This record gives sequence, C-alpha cells and structure tokens, in this order.
Amino acid sequence: MLFEKSDHDTLYDALIRRDPAHDGLHFVCVTSTRVFCRLTCSARKPKSENCIFEDTIAACLSAGFRPCKRCRPMLHHGGADPVVTGLLEALEADPGRRWSEQDVIARGHDPSTVRRAFNRRFGMSFLEMARLRRLGSGADSLSGGERVIEAQLDAGYGSGSGFRAAITRLFGTAPAALRGQALLKADFLETPIGTMVAIADDHALHLLEFTDRPALSSEITRLQARQKQGVMLGKTPVIEETRDEIARYFDGRDTGFTVRLAGHGSAFERDVWQALRSIPAGETRSYSKIAADLGRESAVRAVARANGANQIAIIIPCHRVIGADGSLTGYGGGLWRKRWLLEHERRMALSLPSAGAIPAEASAPLRRSIPPLPLPEAERPGQAID
Repeated sequence: MLFEKSDHDTLYDALIRRDPAHDGLHFVCVTSTRVFCRLTCSARKPKSENCIFEDTIAACLSAGFRPCKRCRPMLHHGGADPVVTGLLEALEADPGRRWSEQDVIARGHDPSTVRRAFNRRFGMSFLEMARLRRLGSGADSLSGGERVIEAQLDAGYGSGSGFRAAITRLFGTAPAALRGQALLKADFLETPIGTMVAIADDHALHLLEFTDRPALSSEITRLQARQKQGVMLGKTPVIEETRDEIARYFDGRDTGFTVRLAGHGSAFERDVWQALRSIPAGETRSYSKIAADLGRESAVRAVARANGANQIAIIIPCHRVIGADGSLTGYGGGLWRKRWLLEHERRMALSLPSAGAIPAEASAPLRRSIPPLPLPEAERPGQAID
C-alpha cells in the first residue's frame, strides 16, 4: 500500500544508502549511543540490531535519545522554515531562558504560526520544548546540591512559587526534597523478544523489565517510593554491565550473571529469588518444589507471590517456574516470552543454535519514556544481594 509504514529492513537499507527519500519522514535512534539521526547522516552506520526507527522527532526525544551533533536533525528538520531555525538556534544559545508568547512576538513571529510549525515538525510546541529544557536544568542543579534559589535561577524562573509548582508537577515533590538527592538512571536494552528497561544507581541494579509489561508503571512507582529517589534517563556502569550480560545471554553464552542486585523485598522474598537464581538454565521448578527446598512446604502461595513480586527479569529467572503439572503459569512479560525463554535456555543447555528473534508482529514491543514519579519521605535503601 502507498502509505503503509516501512518495515525495519527497508528503513535500515535506506539508512545504509543514505536515501534522501526518507529524510525528515523517518529518524534512526541508535541504542548503543542514545543518539538519533537523519537517515542521510554521514556518521558511521550502526548495526541493524542497534537501530530503532521513529517517524517523529518528538518520539525520539520522548524515548530519551539526543540529537546527533553531526547531522543536527532538529535544526535540519526545521531548515525549510527560517522561523523554526531561528528559534531553535536562540534556544540552543540560551537554554535556561524563560520564553513566553511575548518573546515570540518580539521576534516578529505570530505565536499560533510558531505553535503549528513546531507541532508539525516536532510534535510539541516551542514553549513546551523550552520549558522542558529549563526544568531539566533546574533538576540537575538541585541534584548537584545547589540551593533551591540557585536552581530556580539556573532554570530561568524569576518566580520562586512558579519554580516550586513546576518542579512539584514534574517530580511529585517540592524542590527542597530534591536537593542533593542522587537520581536513579534508566536506559533501554534491546533484545530479540522486545525492549527492556534497566534502572540502576552506581552500585546495583534495581529493576529490569520488558517495557510493554502492563505493571511497569506501578513497579517504578513502588521502586521510587522505596528508594526515595527520582528516575531520569541516563547510564551507569551497572546498566552497561547489565547490557553486556544480557547480550551474552541472548547470544546463547551461558556465562551466568554477576551484576550486583539491589536487595529489595522481605527476607522470605529474597530467599525465594535466590532459589530462582539457583535453577540452572534449561531446567524448571514448580512452586511446590521451591517451597519444599526452602523448608516451607505449606508456603506455596507465598512462593508464588514472591515470584510475581520479582522486578529483575531474566537475571532472577522467574520464567523457570512452571505449574506442578508441567503447564506454563503466568508471566508478567507474557506467556509467549516465557515459552521463548525456556526454549532458548533448553537449546543453550544442549549447545544448540539459539531460538532466534520473535517476529515483529508477535512481539511488537512498545517503547515507553520514563516519567518522573512521586518521591516520598526518605527511607533506608534495601540490603544488596551479592
């Protein structure tokens, strides 16, 4: 069909050929560098498995990718419109400035025309883009330990009440609660069966889940409530270690997982999760067998609840738990993924070729941005699991 969306292979071929027919219609997001580019970018081409193709710049920005400095997709995308180009250059020159419609008018532009032009190109208005830049600057200042008034000025807010209201809306807490607070970092990992999100600090992994898991948002809310830390897109050494180990796992190399895990949960839940980690790849256990191994034969339901409370997919292999009759039981990532993972591990244990990637129509993973979530009062972090 004439307007049917191009598939991944077609767009990757266009990227390799720098096909100008797709310029401005599609953008490539490179998961290994977290940069997004025009398909005609002259930079070295990434591997196909590291590419995600989006139709709008707004989708790229919302997924946490930053614009390429070589092909400058944002400026180029607005290049045909001098109004857009001029405002983008002004924003880059002074990202902390608090823009208003009057500022736009003072530059000789009609606000409604500017709004339509930016929405058409980026999926957001110029004032929305400027506001996000300011608030990001303010949050970084607070996280760095600056006083609220200094962060307010860094963000370009003349009104203290306006700054406090904006930060509270964005992060769910007052600016003073963010001062000096370390933020958890979140990044995306691509796998043959869909995109995963990893959340970690500099010391341990706190969450690893598939992004289309229905309960993901509530899991992140609970994580922030437990750790009393905000979540922002970024990288840590722990996330990079997780990325490497997950890549080896999906490549069929059973080298085990050594990344340090944050020890959330009750003592009983941690015992269950440790029991899950002791199940060799290629094998399965029932809830009753795990309960018996823990010396808690009557705690089958509690074992099932602990299994469901696990927030570290694959590394804590809750997918290796099946029904006592050998049937597949529920899995937050979807039963089709559980079936794939068990087959993959069976092949891995037998040194057979990997099960391969699931067809796109079967997985259709949905990338989600990680919004700032509410920050309750301080609480001691959980014990780490080595």
